[in-house]
Amino acid sequence: MTELLRTPLYDFHLTHGAKMVPFAGYEMPVQYPLGVMKEHLHTRAQAGLFDVSHMGQVMLSSQEGHDALALALEALVPVDVLGLKPLRQRYGIFTNDAGGILDDLMISNTGEGLFLVVNAACKAEDIAHLRAKLPDHVTVQEITDRALLALQGPMAEVALARLVPQVADLKFMDSVRLKVGQDEWWISRSGYTGEDGFEISIPAARAAEIAEALVAMEEVAPIGLGARDSLRLEAGLCLYGHDIDTTTTPVEGNIAWAIQKVRRTGGARAGGFPGAERILSELDKGAARKRVGLLPQGRAPMREGTPLFATAESDAQIGEITSGGFGPSVARPVAMGYLPVDYCANDTEVFAELRGKRLPVTVAPMPFRPSTYKR
Repeated sequence: MTELLRTPLYDFHLTHGAKMVPFAGYEMPVQYPLGVMKEHLHTRAQAGLFDVSHMGQVMLSSQEGHDALALALEALVPVDVLGLKPLRQRYGIFTNDAGGILDDLMISNTGEGLFLVVNAACKAEDIAHLRAKLPDHVTVQEITDRALLALQGPMAEVALARLVPQVADLKFMDSVRLKVGQDEWWISRSGYTGEDGFEISIPAARAAEIAEALVAMEEVAPIGLGARDSLRLEAGLCLYGHDIDTTTTPVEGNIAWAIQKVRRTGGARAGGFPGAERILSELDKGAARKRVGLLPQGRAPMREGTPLFATAESDAQIGEITSGGFGPSVARPVAMGYLPVDYCANDTEVFAELRGKRLPVTVAPMPFRPSTYKR
């Protein structure tokens, strides 16, 4: 059995009483003494600090300049990288030749190169993919000497601005590099909770000190994976390997908004990415199934893998829940999953089989709670 890795904040987690669990090859905090429910609600009301140092940080550069670099990456993602302005970031997707999703990621234009943040469980494969598929003029550098924090919640700006006043000027999806003391901080304004917030890449050697400075603030509490999952579920956001994977296309996954017009049929740089034929066809004609929001009727949470049926009596399974649980902010169970397009309209009733019983579930719009990003 492979020994679990540790982030630079491992001792910080233990000091703050975290319960540690295996996740994506790392020992990670699932919760702190506050507990998952209170951690979730604290993030919604004030600010939560998350250790996301297990995720992959990758720098792409090219001696041939930004345009050549952007076009090289566009051969791997159905995203407008060339049009991404300096100090801005956007959501991206690595696709395969069948149109499936290899991983989802964030892409930032630093002004000197492209900075990628990829999922922890996929980072080795993603980096190998980049090195194998990008042309020789592109240098792929895995960043291993920096930690990554996420500070999320309505008080995130107030808290972080005490250390870095300039963050108050950032808007949603801005991405900057700032000198803070002797260190360079890479800060973006986005997040995985549906709240306003920031991702902060900092030197690993300083991570614990900076994390302690943040949680010493009255507004900030350390938050574990349990609350991170319920927060992103309420926000209607995908977890790779669960809601999207190599068997789902971006259109099926209901993330086609990430594919800009310039990469679609009729656009100036339409196609040219793996699986383009299928993905462009689905963009134009629709997919046979789609990821939708689901509201179980009653108090019983419905978890990943719960089968879905058209009626309480039908034999044939038509879909499956891919993420589900109790939404503390909305005080009810919420879920998401895949259904045939004929069943995807809001307010459509289907049935989930839970412990041998068929229980009604209603298709609902996502997010389940309005997002509060700073536009």
